[in-house]
Amino acid sequence: MRHVQRRARRAGAALAAVLTWAGLLAGAAGCTGEGGRGGPDLTQGKAPPARDVIRVTPQDGARAVRPGKELRVRVTEGRLESVKVVKWQDARETPVPGGLSADGRTWSPRDARLGLAARYTVDAVAVDGKGRRSARHTAFTTFVPEERFIGYVTPENRSTVGTGMIVSLEFNREITDRAAVERAVRVTAEPEVDVRPHWFGDSRLDFRPETYWRPGTRVSVALRFRDVEAAPGVYGLQDRTFSFTVGRHQVSRVDAAAHTMEVRREDELIATVPVTAGAPKTTTYNGKMVVTEMLELTRMNGATVGFKKKDGKSEYDIPDVPHAMRLTGSGTFLHGNYWAPADAFGTVNLSHGCVGLRDVKGGGSDTPAGWFFDRSLVGDVVEVVNSKDKTVAADNGLGGWNMDWEEWTEGSAVE
Repeated sequence: MRHVQRRARRAGAALAAVLTWAGLLAGAAGCTGEGGRGGPDLTQGKAPPARDVIRVTPQDGARAVRPGKELRVRVTEGRLESVKVVKWQDARETPVPGGLSADGRTWSPRDARLGLAARYTVDAVAVDGKGRRSARHTAFTTFVPEERFIGYVTPENRSTVGTGMIVSLEFNREITDRAAVERAVRVTAEPEVDVRPHWFGDSRLDFRPETYWRPGTRVSVALRFRDVEAAPGVYGLQDRTFSFTVGRHQVSRVDAAAHTMEVRREDELIATVPVTAGAPKTTTYNGKMVVTEMLELTRMNGATVGFKKKDGKSEYDIPDVPHAMRLTGSGTFLHGNYWAPADAFGTVNLSHGCVGLRDVKGGGSDTPAGWFFDRSLVGDVVEVVNSKDKTVAADNGLGGWNMDWEEWTEGSAVE
């Protein structure tokens, strides 16, 4: 009995479907309603293939598409109803923003440059002049470069630094399109201050304000190097932001002739410390130098900076130099000295170019060197005067403060 009932229901449903379809046909043939548009228009015909209606560049399935290739979605007639483009890169899905032209026939991305090592998908819907809809899905992949460049940032992320800190980027590759790389770096400060770039050669880019930073300033360094072509075939990887905070203001002035160092905090003298600077044949550079590294204990070997005896051996090799603060890339330090006679400090210059403060082996907290080390920050300025040597080069360490503002700003690659 149940089988008979099921067959009857099926037959009834089939009959209802036939009657409904017949009714639609009848309505289409005679019941046009107001304006003659009552039923579906069956005269439109079959829509052409979507690939002929919606044209996508780069073409579907394209591989190793270069970043300069144009991304476009267009129709020759009718209009685009919707376009969705997604970039898949580094396991992340990112919508690609864009917009339609005034006539609705072309979609273009806001950023015309394609990302590298990425997969793009395009989903578009169009309506032609006869009201017929077409939908198309395409995908393509972009070029994967073999050579990359990165920039190493000074100072460290989230550090607190002295007011003399200069933002410095060292690149692992020679940069031939310096303007493109410079545009991809943004250094901002709060409170706001004008910060300008300066290139030293083709692999280093520094940033600083006209004068020392104001204490309490928060500085952000945004690197947008991803997909930037720095040299033919060499592209960037980084897309991240670093930040640091400027601490109190401290500048120390070493007078090589007087053998003293005046330490000023917020422009007020807080101490005068006896020192020994470079000996007559190995003088200390003049000029403004910035503390870039602070080491409780380090080894200093003269052979690494060119101080060798006639037999090729190092003029000095001290394995446990205490309270060492690097001032230049060429090896100038301000450090504790326990091997010089106690009466040398404040009276005579004995070093190989460094500035020495009295200390004890292992480093003492109550010595002049220990006292100064405990009150210093990376980014503090140490200025040397009255030495019988030249002014330190602007690219030796963070020596950019020895360059006037006009000369500094001329070092930008962007006009």
